[in-house]
Amino acid sequence: MNPTAHDTRKICILGVPMDLGAGHRGVDMGPSALRIACLEERLRRLGREVEDRGNVPVSIPESREPRDGRARFLPEIEHCCRRLRARVERILDEGGFPLVLGGDHSIAMGSVGGISSWYHRRGERIGLVWFDAHGDMNTPETSPSGNIHGMPLAVCLGRGAPELLSIGDRRPMVDLERTVLVGVRDVDASERREILDAGIKVFTMRDVDTMGMARVMEEALAIVNEGTAGFHLSFDIDGVDPSHAPGSGTLVAGGTNWRESHLVMETAAESGRLLGLDMVEVNPILDERNRTAENAVELVLSALGKRIL
Repeated sequence: MNPTAHDTRKICILGVPMDLGAGHRGVDMGPSALRIACLEERLRRLGREVEDRGNVPVSIPESREPRDGRARFLPEIEHCCRRLRARVERILDEGGFPLVLGGDHSIAMGSVGGISSWYHRRGERIGLVWFDAHGDMNTPETSPSGNIHGMPLAVCLGRGAPELLSIGDRRPMVDLERTVLVGVRDVDASERREILDAGIKVFTMRDVDTMGMARVMEEALAIVNEGTAGFHLSFDIDGVDPSHAPGSGTLVAGGTNWRESHLVMETAAESGRLLGLDMVEVNPILDERNRTAENAVELVLSALGKRIL
């Protein structure tokens, strides 16, 4: 399927300016940075209909005190993700495509919860590609920091705090067998055990090195599309090498290069099966003249139809 020729869904932009789940302040400004980088205008140049639906309301850390050091700001994050879920479902009801701008990666519990619930009510399930330098498979019991942005994939797969597990109608939100982690290179010791115990399919950066990104994405998309309505792509900018994306709070050297990063997005678009997209963890405070946000916009464009020819 050629997405530029056949995908007529309106792209609906939702910002979620949340940094409650992160260890560094500033990622709440990520949605603004992406908008400043002309996201909406550049999507329109692809010939797509676009509507910016503003931001999901979020509490700020200064107005709250974390009640539980094992899962910091859990009630506030849960509330925000439930609001996001409702807005994502409304977009799907209208036949639109949800493009969710973070904020920290904990927002994916709301976007995945919304898409999963919407298709679940129609008797269908979804796949999930999680692009990230980290595993995001911690739980309150295993997390060394208590930061919930290290837990959202575990929640999507049915592990973690009960309050978060109930964000979606379906539990787990996504089947383990239809979930793939891509780009991983920094995993906590306890999280490593969680990943191995769960049996989730993981393509580490070593796999990218030895197999090549084209083959990695071919195998990943085969997994997430088997027996599903399609897949959601949750893209953490820290999966990209810091030389291309310095503006993120949890940088790890050795990420995907520029072309590998675009290949993730281009193959997602060319599959014709992309149901929704997150772009998260852009932190303008740590950036260089908004370079990370501008590069993130380029990646979003590739996922939504931009082609070389």
